[in-house]
Amino acid sequence: MTTAREIMTNDVRCVQEDQSLAEAARLLRDLNVGAVPICGNDNRLKGMVTDRDIVVKCVAEGGDPQQAKAGELATGKPVTVGADDDISVALRTMADHKVRRLPVIDGHDLVGIISQADLARNLPEENIGDLVEAVSY
Repeated sequence: MTTAREIMTNDVRCVQEDQSLAEAARLLRDLNVGAVPICGNDNRLKGMVTDRDIVVKCVAEGGDPQQAKAGELATGKPVTVGADDDISVALRTMADHKVRRLPVIDGHDLVGIISQADLARNLPEENIGDLVEAVSY
């Protein structure tokens, strides 16, 4: 059994819920990624923010990314996977929720992120197409 912990990227940086979306955008640029977790002042995961979220939900609506806070985009319960869950659980969770990145949680602590690419590198070849199809929309 291969676990989420074994395939995740464990050097995860969060944008804090009270940081501006402009700060979140700079973090995305600096890390060269398309999404980062939003963490609360209580160090708990609040959600994820993508570059597209910033454009569509703030800029396109006339919002000011210097003033809007990352926490404003953290709605609902974040979709996660447990660190010791089998990667088949991660695959099923990605497919069920149509997400391309999954925060990995150990207890209440964010310990990593699994991307679609992380899963693809660790799945049997015959399952890779299913993964791509399941999370594409």
